[in-house]
Amino acid sequence: MRIGIFTDTYEPYVSGVTTSIKMLKETLENMHHTVYIVTVNLAKHKFIYDEKNKIIYIPGIKTGIYETRLTNIYNNKAMKIIKSWNLDVIHSQTEFGIGMFSRIVSTKLNIPIVHTYHTLYEDYVHYVTHGHFNNLGKKLAIKLTKYFCEKKCDELIVPTPKIKELFEQKYQIKKLVHVIPTGIDTNKFNLNPKMSKEVTKLKQKYNLQSSFVIGTVGRIAKEKSLDKELQALTKLLKKDESIKLLIVGDGPELNNLQKLTQELNIQDHVIFTGKVKYDLIPTYYHLFDVMSSFSVTETQGLTIIEGLASSLPIVCINDESFKTMVTHNYNGYLFNNDDEFISYILKLKNNPDTYQEIALNAKNSIYKYSKEVFASSCLEVYHQAIEKKKAQN
Repeated sequence: MRIGIFTDTYEPYVSGVTTSIKMLKETLENMHHTVYIVTVNLAKHKFIYDEKNKIIYIPGIKTGIYETRLTNIYNNKAMKIIKSWNLDVIHSQTEFGIGMFSRIVSTKLNIPIVHTYHTLYEDYVHYVTHGHFNNLGKKLAIKLTKYFCEKKCDELIVPTPKIKELFEQKYQIKKLVHVIPTGIDTNKFNLNPKMSKEVTKLKQKYNLQSSFVIGTVGRIAKEKSLDKELQALTKLLKKDESIKLLIVGDGPELNNLQKLTQELNIQDHVIFTGKVKYDLIPTYYHLFDVMSSFSVTETQGLTIIEGLASSLPIVCINDESFKTMVTHNYNGYLFNNDDEFISYILKLKNNPDTYQEIALNAKNSIYKYSKEVFASSCLEVYHQAIEKKKAQN
């Protein structure tokens, strides 16, 4: 099969969506399918066709939201190249810019289109409105989501039942919604001798040798609710001062959170690593004893799956997006408030047998998130889209 993936985010930009797409491309190619990428040139305002790697980079303007750029909805140069690919199916990973272009390509070339919804836009409108007209912005985000996900694709994929339920109940989307959790290369997170040496060095660097480490990985942004985690840590430290919080990543809230640690007087217990190279991320997971998240805006939370693959007990806020990954009291805990969060952390720290059992269960619970299961599930949806297009024709 010849598959074209259209996305606003791809390498060198690091994100959960980038990881998902890269994993899908590599796995589909290992299954002997041909995969092309159409994306934004994040480095330069320049059109590039990397023929060897089958990637088109289209120039765009900066949006002011992280490192992202927005392209025009049509590019004639790209269209000519895409036409020569003779695609069987298009897989769109975005609603705007490149996403709009994917719909035009689908219509002009009569190619079936599958769309994966990654971002809950109503939780992100503050980046555009800056606090003004937030309610109006949310209503617009919902309308645009309905338009792209219901009217402008043949098949629709979401990563969790939480988003499926939101689409069906709140957004009133009538289209069939396929739930396909994003896959990962589970072997990449196994601790090996080379990784162990690096872990030892990093523990010395961050002075973690005698600490019980709670870890988070990802973009440091308002919607991740890291401020709430810092508040909870302040209470936790009153019960146990050997605990540290390691925050891996970079983002617009970094300076504000660093100031907050000073105000809460917990700066000796919180480490901000800043941006970490993608290839080193699996090593950083092995600095943690527990992985946590206070975010309620995730469509899936790919880093939680990576944490499970690293044999980490997960302590997450009780949100629907985490319930497909975290089974309470089996591979982690779901908390409703700070007191429960503190209780579960101390339970794992102070009970080695419980910790080992939960850690083992964590590793054993990630096989359904393998890259092969992910790619195979997407292929099934591609076939459905192709058959539907044939019937329409």
